[in-house]
Amino acid sequence: MSLPSFKDLPIDAKYPAKSAWGLWGDDDSLGTMNLLTTERAKEASKLVRTGKLFPMNWTMENKYTMFNRGGFEHVIKELMPDCAFDDVYNNWNTQSSSQWDGLGHVCNRHTPGVFYNNTTAKDVRSGNEKLGIHHLARKGIAGRAVLLDFRRWAVKHGVEYDPLTRYEIDIKDLDKVAEEQGVTFKEGDILLIRSGFTEAYNNANDELKASLAEVAAVCGVKPCDESLEWIWNHHFSTVAGDTVAFEAWPPTNGLDNAMHAILLGGWGMPIGELFNLEHLAEEAAKTGVYEFFFTSAPLNKMGGVASPPNAICIM
Repeated sequence: MSLPSFKDLPIDAKYPAKSAWGLWGDDDSLGTMNLLTTERAKEASKLVRTGKLFPMNWTMENKYTMFNRGGFEHVIKELMPDCAFDDVYNNWNTQSSSQWDGLGHVCNRHTPGVFYNNTTAKDVRSGNEKLGIHHLARKGIAGRAVLLDFRRWAVKHGVEYDPLTRYEIDIKDLDKVAEEQGVTFKEGDILLIRSGFTEAYNNANDELKASLAEVAAVCGVKPCDESLEWIWNHHFSTVAGDTVAFEAWPPTNGLDNAMHAILLGGWGMPIGELFNLEHLAEEAAKTGVYEFFFTSAPLNKMGGVASPPNAICIM
């Protein structure tokens, strides 16, 4: 299937501006994840050379969580004295650490209250199956991931910024990173961007972490049409990063310029956030390899809004 360019979206005037509604059918629940075909998964598996594994899940032990989503109570239940145990996660928010934002997370920019492919807020609120995270879980996520280590490139070239403050990563710089790393993109790629957020957060004091939980002003991709055009025209299946929202946060004008409202609500593109890219980036810098076989198994929860990624990059 030949995909339209960004300037040709939507495919029909009846759909919202810049959206991909209807591209894979009006009943579609996968959006750009339709690009992760079995053929592409098979081809990506050839990238496994050493068998080294790099899990993407960040810690679940952080004292503070972004947007004050709250921690959880981990309870060990003894089933048989000294012989058998279960555990329970009370009040656990699936977006308190590494996460996939599912398609029910944010509505479309141009249709407030309406989500990808004309799904209503009522549908999402009721746990309706149309956009639930279970679609990703039951399809499975596997394909070629490419890492753009923006943080390492920025340090090398004297681009100064604090990952724990709002800083916009320009796509022109991402092109420079890709060129320097020797990365070429392919349709259906899973894009990973390292901003340095989790590294900086791990080294921050509690006072700063507490303030970030209240007001998460952090680095990320510049939210603008140029960034959206760049992402769409490369035809990535999904995008992810080590920062809070993938895009620079907060948006300067609410949904009117938040990329979430186009990526999720317009294209059906899941967004990976707070991915642990540190060990992967270290190995990539040593080996010069920035493409990997990527797998992810989200929670198989009917109607779920989000999920830990349970993702692994394999070199």
